[in-house]
Amino acid sequence: MINPLDFEGGKAMRPQAAEAAPRIATLKQRLKREGVPVVYVNDNFMHWQVDFSALVAICQHDGSLGAELARCLPPEPDDYFVLKPKHSGFFDTPLAILLAKLGAKRLVITGVAADGCVLTTATDAHMREFAVHVPRDCVASISPQRTERALALMKDSMKIDVRTARYARA
Repeated sequence: MINPLDFEGGKAMRPQAAEAAPRIATLKQRLKREGVPVVYVNDNFMHWQVDFSALVAICQHDGSLGAELARCLPPEPDDYFVLKPKHSGFFDTPLAILLAKLGAKRLVITGVAADGCVLTTATDAHMREFAVHVPRDCVASISPQRTERALALMKDSMKIDVRTARYARA
């Protein structure tokens, strides 16, 4: 959700993402109160020479189409972050090592795009035998139809939990 939305389809995704953002923020705070660590897994948007803080600032800038989303979900000092070069949060990143160090067994994956980064990260998490929950009300795609197709695929082919955030647990 820390995303400038400056790609083809970003403008179309924005309304669905704007609906999901406050639900993700609420879910984040609830799970943090339960002691669940939060990990931001973010594209580097081809900004190979900046760190996560700089990417957040770029996305929160007033000229960014995704500024509202990034401002709704600001990283906190105790949150973790992983920058990824491609769609999956596991591809060529230290995410698997971080999750092992945190003792993670269950992942709640939210964000954009449900039919891209969320789908590939959830698939890779499933292949690594994590219990996976992708709350249907905490993801967005370019269209609601694309979101629904991705959620159906995750549920039907991998038995990923796609119930709403209300059912997310540690």
